Amino acid sequence: MDLPSPEEGRRTRRRSGYRSEQDARHALELVLAAERIGVFEDPKITVGAYLLEWLALKEKTLKASTYANYHAYVHKDLLPTFGRIRLVDLKALHIEKWSTDQRAAGRGPVAVYRAGAVLRSALGQAVRGKRLTYNPARRAITARPASPERLCWTPLQAAAFLRHNARHYADQLGDLFEVILGTGLRRGEALGLHWTDVHFMERKVYVRWTLSAVNNNELHLGPPKTKASLNWVSLNARAMDALRRQADHQQALLPPGAPLEGLVFAGVDGAPLRPQHVLKELRRRSAEIELPRIGVHDLRHTAATIMITSGVPMAVVSKTLRHSTLATTINIYGHLLKHAADEAVHALADALAHAEADLDSGRPDRFGRAA
Repeated sequence: MDLPSPEEGRRTRRRSGYRSEQDARHALELVLAAERIGVFEDPKITVGAYLLEWLALKEKTLKASTYANYHAYVHKDLLPTFGRIRLVDLKALHIEKWSTDQRAAGRGPVAVYRAGAVLRSALGQAVRGKRLTYNPARRAITARPASPERLCWTPLQAAAFLRHNARHYADQLGDLFEVILGTGLRRGEALGLHWTDVHFMERKVYVRWTLSAVNNNELHLGPPKTKASLNWVSLNARAMDALRRQADHQQALLPPGAPLEGLVFAGVDGAPLRPQHVLKELRRRSAEIELPRIGVHDLRHTAATIMITSGVPMAVVSKTLRHSTLATTINIYGHLLKHAADEAVHALADALAHAEADLDSGRPDRFGRAA
C-alpha cells in the first residue's frame, strides 16, 4: 500500500506471511483504519511483551519501593493470566473474569484492586501512545475499596506510651517515637531526617528525604512522597528536647568541634535504622503496657487525631501533615469532625435565638434596622 509521507510525498508499506487472501485484506483494512485515526495497533505484540516493555520504562521514573510493587504485580498477577493474549485481543471480559476469580479464591479486594490498577495504568499508556484505541481495563477494574478505619491511640494512651519509653528505655527509639507523635512526620521521613535539615534556632526541620525498605529488605533513601511533603515542619518543646538528646549523644562520639552530619536516627555505625526493627520495638513496648496494637504510621494518624479533636482547624492540620490538598485531609479524617458539626448547628441556633430576642425587644439588628 502507498501511504502519505511528510518527507517524500508518499511511502510504501509491505506486509506478508498471511494464510489467505482474506487475512491479508483484513490486515490491510486495519492498517488503513489506523492511518485514518492515528492509532497503530501491532497485531503481533502480546500483553506480556507490552507489560515488560512498559515496566522497563517505569523503572526509570518510579521510586524504588513503588517500582518493586509494580514489578511484583506484573510478574505474579498479570503475566501468568494475560501474558499470552495479544494486546489487541484483550477485552474487558478477560479482566472482569480474572478479578472475579481472584476474589473467589480468597484474594483480598485491596490486592486485587492494586494489581488491576497497574494493568489499567499500563494500558492507559498504550492508549496515550496511540497503540490501542481504548483501555479495556478502564471500567473493568472495580472502584477502589474503602479505606479501613484508622487505628489510633487516645491522647492518654499516647502519653502513657511516651512515658513508658522515657522511664524504662530512654533511648533513641523513644526519641524517634516522640518526634513522630509530636510532628506527624511519616515513618520514612523521620528515619530519613538528616542533621543538616534540623534547625534548632528556628524550631523547625525540613523534610527532604524519606527512607523506605523494598520488600522489607533493601533500604532506599529518596525524595518524600509528594511535592507538598517537601516542606518545613515546626517542632514543639517535646520534639525539640528529643532531638537535642540525640544531638548530645552523637556529638559526644565525635571529635571536639566536629559538626553533626548524617542521619538523626541511626545505628552506631551511622547506618539507617531498619523500619521493620522500629515496628517490632513499637509493638513490643506498647504490649508491655497493654496498649492497642498499631503500626508506626499510625503514630502519624494519632498525632492528626489529637490535633483535630483538640479543635485545631482542619486547614492547619492539613498544612502540618503536608497533604497535597485539604480534600485529602478531610477524606482521611473527616469522620473526626463530628464535634465541629455539633458546634456549628448549636452556633446557628444561638444566632437565631439572639435574633428573636432582638425582635421581641425592639432593638435594632446588626444592620441598624429597627426590629
